[in-house]
Amino acid sequence: HDQAAAAAADYVYAPHGLFPAPLVEPKRGSAPAVVEHFRLLGRAVAKALQDSRLLDLPLNPVFFRAALGKPLDLFDVGQVDPVLGASLERLAAAAAAHAAGGGAGPLLVDGCAVEDLCLSFTLPGDPSYELCAGGSDVAVDSSNLVRYIRAVVDASLGAGIQAQMAAFREGFNEVFSMSALEVFRDDEMEVLLCGAGEHWTPQQLADSMKFDHGYTAQSAPVRHLLEILSELDTSDQRRFLRFVTGCPRLPPGGIAALQPRLTVVRKHPSQLPASDGPTPTSAASSDWSNGTPLADGDLPSVMTCANYIKLPPYSCKDVMRDRIMFAIREGQGSFDLS
Repeated sequence: HDQAAAAAADYVYAPHGLFPAPLVEPKRGSAPAVVEHFRLLGRAVAKALQDSRLLDLPLNPVFFRAALGKPLDLFDVGQVDPVLGASLERLAAAAAAHAAGGGAGPLLVDGCAVEDLCLSFTLPGDPSYELCAGGSDVAVDSSNLVRYIRAVVDASLGAGIQAQMAAFREGFNEVFSMSALEVFRDDEMEVLLCGAGEHWTPQQLADSMKFDHGYTAQSAPVRHLLEILSELDTSDQRRFLRFVTGCPRLPPGGIAALQPRLTVVRKHPSQLPASDGPTPTSAASSDWSNGTPLADGDLPSVMTCANYIKLPPYSCKDVMRDRIMFAIREGQGSFDLS
C-alpha cells in the first residue's frame, strides 16, 4: 500500500491543465531542482515552437499569461483551480456586501459568520504554506478577510510561482525571445504548442492523405478506412492520431498540414493458402483491392516517424473497424505494432 501511494505521488492529476504549484518562501531559493525543471521546460517549449513540433503538454491557459508577466487576479484563480476560485469569489462577494452595508454586524458567507469557517492564514490545500508570519495561528475574520483573499491569490498566481516562471522565461529566452508570444491569445498558444482536433469527413480525409503500394482512393479498404475515421469520437480520434503520428492532436491546419503527408499502403496478409497458393512473389501482385478474408486476423501497423499506415485489405468494414479499434486502444505506448 505504501509503495502504491508513493508511486501515485509521482503523478500529477490536472484536469484543467498543468500549472506550477506554489513554493513556500523559504524553499524558493533552496529548491534548485524544481526551478531547473522549469528552466528546462522553457527551453523545450521554445524549441518545439521554433521547429513547429507538437508537445503533448496540456498547460493551463493561464500559464503563458503568467510567464509573460501579464497581470493576474482573483478571477484567474478559477481557471487554475475552479473549486478554490469559486470559494474565493464567494468570500470576496461576502466581503463586498458587508462593506456596502457599512460594515455593521457579522460578515456572513452563505449565512455563516466568517469566523465560524475556521480559516487561518495558510494556503488552502497546503497548511505548510503560511500566507504571513505565523499564519497558521492567525484566524480569518471580518477585519482581515480581504487581506486573506489577496494573499491566497498572490500565493497562487504571484509570489508563490515567481521563481518557477522566472526560470521558465530564462530557459525560453535562450532559444528565442518570449516577447514574440504576446500577440497570441490563450487558445492560439494551445494550438501552436499542442495542436488541435477537428471533425473529419471522408472527402476531407481523401484529399489530405496519400494512398500507395497497392491502394488507391477507390480501393474498397481505403473507402472503409475513411468512413471509419470520420465516425471516430474525440477520444478515439486522439488515440488514432497518437498511434499513427505519436501525438494525439493535429498541427495548425489540421490533418492536411501533417508533414510528412499521412500515407496508407497495403499490408500483405500473413495468412496465405496452404496448398497451391501464391508464392511470396505472386502474393505481392495478387489483387486484393476489394479485400480478402486472409487479412482478417492481421492488425494494422504504423511508422510514426513517417506518418505511415500499413493497412491489411480486410474483407469488410466491420472487421476493419474491430481491428483498428483494437490496435489504437491496446497498442498505445508499444512498438509491437510498428
